[in-house]
Amino acid sequence: MNALEDPEQWISQALEALAQRSEVLAALIQQHGPYRPRRAAQPDVFGALARAIIYQQLAGKAAAAIHGRFVDLCGGQVDARTVTALDPEVIRSAGLSRAKRDAIVDLARHAQEGLLDLESLDRLDDDALTRTLCQVRGIGPWTAQMFLIFELGRLDVWPTGDLAVRKGFGLAFGHAEPPKARALKPLGEPFRPYRSIVAWYCWRVLDTDTPSKQT
Repeated sequence: MNALEDPEQWISQALEALAQRSEVLAALIQQHGPYRPRRAAQPDVFGALARAIIYQQLAGKAAAAIHGRFVDLCGGQVDARTVTALDPEVIRSAGLSRAKRDAIVDLARHAQEGLLDLESLDRLDDDALTRTLCQVRGIGPWTAQMFLIFELGRLDVWPTGDLAVRKGFGLAFGHAEPPKARALKPLGEPFRPYRSIVAWYCWRVLDTDTPSKQT
């Protein structure tokens, strides 16, 4: 399930369903307004994955600066062929750690060698897509989940490893402490198939525009 088909209609239906299930969510929807998905009509899959790797464990401004330099090194076109043609040390000169450089190079290798079919990713279900992406060095469940939510517009992703989601959920639902990832998993079950939207409102509770747990 994704956010492309008649977005106004499905957003309205999803928010109505969530508000009926939870007074807390009804209040959050009233406070923060309707869910605003960010999916592009034609996602730049390779560029989005490279960007996700760069943003891991970095503050937004620092990550944006490094990403901008990386895009410049690629001549404005971030794709597997361009990355493969770059000297690895040139890639590092953008400010990337060795681990992130190696992850992006491995992503390019997977794409170039056909180990990762970028054009078919959107046809996989959430679990299969996550497993596929996690075969690439440097991409773990969190990065895959952010790609599912923000690039592919998937509606039922529940990123229990994201610290801001855990904190926001705890604050909104009156927990003394943020629930651990294992505890948060069943707490999301009542909100299927719209858990991505619930996560978005958890980020809003903390006024967080970008997710905070990058692993």
